[in-house]
Amino acid sequence: MSSTHTASRIAFVGSGPGDPGLLTVRARDTLGTAPLIITDPDVPEEVLAVADEGAEIRPAVGDPTQVAKELIAEASAGRAVVRLVAGDPLTADAVVAEALEVSRGPVPFDVIPGVPSATSVPAYAGVPLGSAYTVADARAGVDWARVAGAPEPLVLHATAAHLAEVANGLTEQGVPGHTPVAVTTEGTGSVQRTVTTSLGALAVDAAILSGPLVLTVGDAVAQRDALSWWESRALYGWRVLVPRTKDQAGVMSERLRVHGAIPEEVPTIAVEPPRSPAQMERAVKGLVDGRYQWVVFTSTNAVRAVWEKFAEFGLDARAFSGVKIACVGAATAAKVRSFGIHPELVPDPTEITEVSSEGLLQIFPPHDDVLDPVDRVLLPRADIATETLAAGLRDRGWEIDDVTAYRTVRAAPPPAPIREAIKTGGFEAVCFTSSSTVRNLVGIAGKPHARTLVACIGPKTAETAREFGLRVDVQPDHAQVPALVDALAAHAARLRAEGALPPPRKAKARRR
Repeated sequence: MSSTHTASRIAFVGSGPGDPGLLTVRARDTLGTAPLIITDPDVPEEVLAVADEGAEIRPAVGDPTQVAKELIAEASAGRAVVRLVAGDPLTADAVVAEALEVSRGPVPFDVIPGVPSATSVPAYAGVPLGSAYTVADARAGVDWARVAGAPEPLVLHATAAHLAEVANGLTEQGVPGHTPVAVTTEGTGSVQRTVTTSLGALAVDAAILSGPLVLTVGDAVAQRDALSWWESRALYGWRVLVPRTKDQAGVMSERLRVHGAIPEEVPTIAVEPPRSPAQMERAVKGLVDGRYQWVVFTSTNAVRAVWEKFAEFGLDARAFSGVKIACVGAATAAKVRSFGIHPELVPDPTEITEVSSEGLLQIFPPHDDVLDPVDRVLLPRADIATETLAAGLRDRGWEIDDVTAYRTVRAAPPPAPIREAIKTGGFEAVCFTSSSTVRNLVGIAGKPHARTLVACIGPKTAETAREFGLRVDVQPDHAQVPALVDALAAHAARLRAEGALPPPRKAKARRR
């Protein structure tokens, strides 16, 4: 008896220059479904994070023939394989050799290009290449006479060890020593740094940079002051503390990255099931039996707890038929929608003072004997939640089933380097979204240093921060996460304009 495997495909996928936001849609989709990824060592961790949680990730080991044999063996056994390459696959000689070797075998393959660093890094440095430019790699040997006579600007891949060779090679071929040069390290990354200098001073001025470098040579470099958008963002290079769990921090972290910050997520609470499941079981039965007119969700954790209980009983969104859903804020509403349910009531953050129970109470309708045949509201919430919402709903004529859906406990302290950075000013800012995040962060890690800017989403959060002796620097007009981050960026820009902060980390070499 024999068995055969249908060979799977091999995909050569370009990771682009570093910024995971530059992954193509097809590359992201392929990485998100691949069971096996064989990767270059210089692919950033942020790109690898796009892979499915269950994917096996291995380094590419050996010469191109050895790597190709491994790819073919895995795919021939029926396993789809991604060969993840830094940059663009078919612009690396070794990867071209791998692809040629694979092409001689029995396994079909795809090539998914990556955004090339030769064009993306100058763009992130604010240097326009225009429609005619020349690319060369100083690390692989260059015909300087040919390159010097080619159209400018020149884009050269190099390291600090090649700078003198670049300068000498071009000037000896008649390129003036005063020709502007932009030298970028960590291109498109959150710590990208660009030095602007001249060809004559290149070897001295840019020697402070390490790692792979991208040099842009030519008059186009002069336009960097006007077009440097990446390194000129208000929070560029800032470490910003986000005291939230990873699944809660997504919107805030992404918004911080838009402004150039480096968010670091530190969970301050852990979520555990209630000590007794009886309350939640009765509540789920009541939903099915039509006991409730409304379900009010005050957090994403409450939504998750109810759906987990549904799964235990084999129920789905149909159990909410005829029940109205209210959510305390946009994040909670988004979690409800992810399960195919559209909430009837969500406060508009522009019309309330803070995303809180009080904000929801401002718009929650009173019970009407004629319009509301059922007078009961299910309120699944944390064990430590306040009575404000339940009391307010009772004042509006509703009967309340106040049910403990989950318990919140203080999270374990973060690693020692994070605690040290919090206490010594290693973070430029911290963003608090609730009073509990203030209390718990101070409890597990200590008070942020006085030079760390403190941003609070609303008045109650700010009041708690002040109770712990913190100076509140930023509070947005509207109590929502994007507004909080935008207000922090505007505050940083204002301080910089007043001279209270140094400019964003945009390096310009001093003449020696």
